[in-house]
Amino acid sequence: MHSIYREAQFLLSAEAWAHLPPDEGAEVAFVGRSNAGKSSALNVLTRTGLARTSKTPGRTRQINFFTLDAERRLVDLPGYGYAKVPAPIRRRWQAFIEQYLTGRRCLRGLVVVMDARRPLTEQDVQLLEFAAHHGLGLHALLTKADKLSRGAAAATLQRVRAALPPGTQAQLFSALRREGLETLTARLDAWLAFPPSEERQQD
Repeated sequence: MHSIYREAQFLLSAEAWAHLPPDEGAEVAFVGRSNAGKSSALNVLTRTGLARTSKTPGRTRQINFFTLDAERRLVDLPGYGYAKVPAPIRRRWQAFIEQYLTGRRCLRGLVVVMDARRPLTEQDVQLLEFAAHHGLGLHALLTKADKLSRGAAAATLQRVRAALPPGTQAQLFSALRREGLETLTARLDAWLAFPPSEERQQD
C-alpha cells in the first residue's frame, strides 16, 4: 500500500460551491449512507482520526477535502439517508452533492460505501444510477464484511456485482480487520494516476 495515503492531510471543509478548492489536479470522492462505515474506511486508508467518526449518523454536513500531494486529493462527501436530519438540510446536501458530482472536472472516481449487511438500499441505487448516467467511475466498497460469515459475504458480493451499473467494480472491506485495503488502493492508484506500488518503492 502506498505511503502517500498515510500522509494525507486535511485541507478544508466546504458548504458551498464557492468554497471548494481550485478545480485542478485529480481527486476521488467517498460517499455513502450515514453509518455505513465511510469515515472508518477513510481512517484505515489514511490514518486514525483523519476523518471524523460520530455516534450520531448524519453529522457530516460539509464536503471535506484531504490532500495527498500537490495534485491529488481524497474527498469525504456528506452521508445520506439519515431520517432524523431535517428535510430542508437533506435537500440542501443533495443539491450540493449533485452539483459537485456533475460539475467537478477533476473528479476521477467515486467510491460508494455500503454496509455489507444492508447493501443496495433505494438511495444507494439512486446514487449509483445517477453517477453512472453522468459517466463517473464507480467502485462499490462493502464495509463491515467482518460481521458476515465468509459464505454470506461472498454471496453478498456476488449479488451486488450482478446489480451494479456496467463497469462498476465491487469489493468486500473490513476496517476492523484492515481487509480489502490493497484492492481499494489499487483502484485509487488507477484513478489518481499513481504508478504501481512496486514502481514507487523503486524510486
